[in-house]
Amino acid sequence: MSPDKERFGMTQENTLPVWDLPVRIFHWSLVASFTVAYLTAEEENIWHIYSGYAVLGLVVFRLLWGFIGTRHARFSDFVCPPTQILEYIQGLISRKPERYTGHNPAGGWMILALLASLFLVTISGLKLYAIEEGLGPLASIGAKLRVVGNAHANGDEAEEEEDQQEEFWEEIHELSTDLTLLLILLHVAGVAVMSWLQNENLVKSMFTGRKTLKDSRRNETGETPP
Repeated sequence: MSPDKERFGMTQENTLPVWDLPVRIFHWSLVASFTVAYLTAEEENIWHIYSGYAVLGLVVFRLLWGFIGTRHARFSDFVCPPTQILEYIQGLISRKPERYTGHNPAGGWMILALLASLFLVTISGLKLYAIEEGLGPLASIGAKLRVVGNAHANGDEAEEEEDQQEEFWEEIHELSTDLTLLLILLHVAGVAVMSWLQNENLVKSMFTGRKTLKDSRRNETGETPP
């Protein structure tokens, strides 16, 4: 063991594996994909489209992994009833929040909110792609709807209806993107606060997959550490 590792408490003996490799790959891949999609939104280039597909694929994977993944990756491990969330927030306000091995109650619901908002962002983006370019997995569905609509309306009415649909989905796409950015900021702030209160580098743990035992006793033994 190197002196530096011993000095900073980085030994395997005082850490516990929490985040599995699929969760860690998902997390940082999602960060990269959403960042690329957001930065290329105004340019309407191929990178925006591909990164949007990547985000959607990652969200679908995380939803599946939330049911079949390892212990702390499953929704059953961190989706808590509202009463437990309120109790946790009360402890957070008093600067004595309970320690959890995986996601805490507030963080668990934040994960669900982020997945839902990201799903809405990508679906609305695909809908816009289908309307504006006639491409993407939703293009065939849109084409069938336009054929049905055109059968009951003249050309001007059909074009006006399509413009209204485009405007509607564009607004949904922009609002859901803004909501996702807000949730990301709250998530980052929450990670920073909990890292400070627990004296634990939570960002580092999402790279290594391990957390210190002092922050993990609450879930593993059922006892709150002093």
